Amino acid sequence: MGVVPESLAATPGSGELELRLEQHRVELTAYAYRMLGSAFEAEDAVQETLLRAWRSFDRFEGRAALRSWLYRIATNVCLDMLGARERRARPMDLGPAREPIEANLSTLPEVTWIEPIPDGRVLSESDPVEVTVARETIRLAFVAALQHLPPRQRAVLILCEVLRWKASEAAELLETSVASVNSALQRARATLEANDVSATATSPLVDKADEELLARYVEAFERYDMDALTSLIHEDATQSMPPYDLWLRGRDDILSFWVGPGRACRGSRVIPAVAANGSPAFGQYKPSPSGSGYEPWALQVVEIEDGRIVELTFFLDTERVFPLFGLPARLDS
Repeated sequence: MGVVPESLAATPGSGELELRLEQHRVELTAYAYRMLGSAFEAEDAVQETLLRAWRSFDRFEGRAALRSWLYRIATNVCLDMLGARERRARPMDLGPAREPIEANLSTLPEVTWIEPIPDGRVLSESDPVEVTVARETIRLAFVAALQHLPPRQRAVLILCEVLRWKASEAAELLETSVASVNSALQRARATLEANDVSATATSPLVDKADEELLARYVEAFERYDMDALTSLIHEDATQSMPPYDLWLRGRDDILSFWVGPGRACRGSRVIPAVAANGSPAFGQYKPSPSGSGYEPWALQVVEIEDGRIVELTFFLDTERVFPLFGLPARLDS
């Protein structure tokens, strides 16, 4: 479970308690990630949740299920964390798509960006149907849409729409009325609808045809073959590159950027990573300026629909993201 207070480590039955709490880590991480939009903050929130549970377990009298009690603690932790900062965002949240020119490449240090998370941190190997639904509700667009909601509305929507709690259960957890929960849920649904996302929609899993498409994409990207890439990317695809606020709409603009401001990506190597946010992901390494080996450049998260790539997100904070996804710090020649 991580760090266990010394006073509790010696408690009779503490090993059993640790195991019982640890069984909830994955689902609590998924909940905290949807609330916070950051894998690192979600991990911190869950660690704090489990530590609080350890410290107060002697006062837990079993009046509620252990799972519900942990969600109550996790919700309070997340609400405290959300009160201390602005909401996280994607470049698409900040303004319209712009021209693929170098002058439009700028960073916004005051913006806190949505961060990716490995599927394994938030998806358990349980019912395949449940995993499919859970995968949809960790997608980048869905998590970004959640950040538009006030924190308590966000908690209500996740509890009721994603986790399928009854309104009465959510009301008890949030110490409010059922009417208040239903009202918050109605407003939250309207906000998600305005952002064209849904907690109940599901996307098909990556199948063999998609795997072949991804293999062709990696091969074409490493060759920097724009003709081949044209056949793989949807004409209305989008691309973003946090921490840059520039985002692009349309295959033509994406490829124009790659041969223009992004031309230093020519000669890159692209290796598979564990899935991120329910989508395939890859580590991209650009040729080292020293002429020896390859340096990390981006975690690419690739979304596919109907046999075409429809969205590319390049997360450039490789110092934080690559270790999270188990990617090497550099590649040899």
